[in-house]
Amino acid sequence: MFGKPFLRSRPRLGVGGFTATELMVVVAVIGVIMAASAPMFFSYLRTSALRAGAEEMATVLGRARQLAIKDNRSICVNNVGTRVQYQLDTCPGAVWTGPETDALGFIQLANNITVTSGQVLFSYIGTANAPATYTVKDPQDSHTLSVNVTAAGRISIGP
Repeated sequence: MFGKPFLRSRPRLGVGGFTATELMVVVAVIGVIMAASAPMFFSYLRTSALRAGAEEMATVLGRARQLAIKDNRSICVNNVGTRVQYQLDTCPGAVWTGPETDALGFIQLANNITVTSGQVLFSYIGTANAPATYTVKDPQDSHTLSVNVTAAGRISIGP
């Protein structure tokens, strides 16, 4: 043991790792997968933005219903393109201003979602004067979703 030199094993050079060809193949496969999934991803983004707009409109309607019950008076929900306004007692009534409204009483909808048609008057007990449908439209691709209000005041999102 004393006379023999102490031998260590050394790692061999050039044995581990990947070759440039292997790395290029992996990058190419990842690129093909990304290119194939990009249209589905953008479609998902548009669909989710439209769904979020419909849910925001349903929330605005639900808030108006709660306000009508809380204040013991009728509240009308009037839409003007990308904005919504609460009106007191009747549909061409005085404008309600409060949290989340601007000085003119408008609530701005997010993502440039536009709302067409529909007008509902919630009574002091939360019922609607008549069933109503608000059509939420995505300005980029013109897809729509409906926000429905029943005569009982129930709010739902549908196709």
